[in-house]
Amino acid sequence: MKRIFDLFISITLLMGLFPIIIVVAILVRVKLGAPIIFKQLRPGLHEKPFYIYKFRTMTDERDSNGKLLPDHMRLKSFGRWLRKFSIDELMQLVNVVKGDLSFVGPRPLLMDYLPLYSVEQSQRHNVRPGITGWAQVNGRNSISWEEKFNLDIWYVNNQSFFLDVKILFLTCTKVIKSEGIQHGDQITMPLFTGTTKRTKDL
Repeated sequence: MKRIFDLFISITLLMGLFPIIIVVAILVRVKLGAPIIFKQLRPGLHEKPFYIYKFRTMTDERDSNGKLLPDHMRLKSFGRWLRKFSIDELMQLVNVVKGDLSFVGPRPLLMDYLPLYSVEQSQRHNVRPGITGWAQVNGRNSISWEEKFNLDIWYVNNQSFFLDVKILFLTCTKVIKSEGIQHGDQITMPLFTGTTKRTKDL
């Protein structure tokens, strides 16, 4: 039922939002450069890798030595606007159609994090990852990694269709209010370096 719901809604949204997606793509190309789409390998269901798609939000500006400038220097006002209203996430509708993502589930993180999870934290990969999730409507980037993972695992153990509907409703509210986008003064979450309870090693 969840997969049917995901397919129906994602295809409907892609068709309805197609003109907006084209306009955003043109603006990204003009204001931020190419490539228009940012893609990155992420772990999906049962840790199977897939490429996640987003509209790019940063430039490729580099210093005199050819090294990329810090994120806050490459994130321009247009990129901030895309992130503020989660417009950069629109291309993940394609991931939903492909079956890489669901609308609701733990957010797919970096492949580099896989060896750092505890056994309990690894349970977040027992369900298909999502565009939004329980952690996103309960703090998003404003909470710690430990809190995020606890919320993800709670969702895995308590998932239901009605919970998904609740999360989707709360997500719309959070997007409108632009809540939880940043972690403190940082524009993105700090890198996850491991948990203090490494039950994998016990």
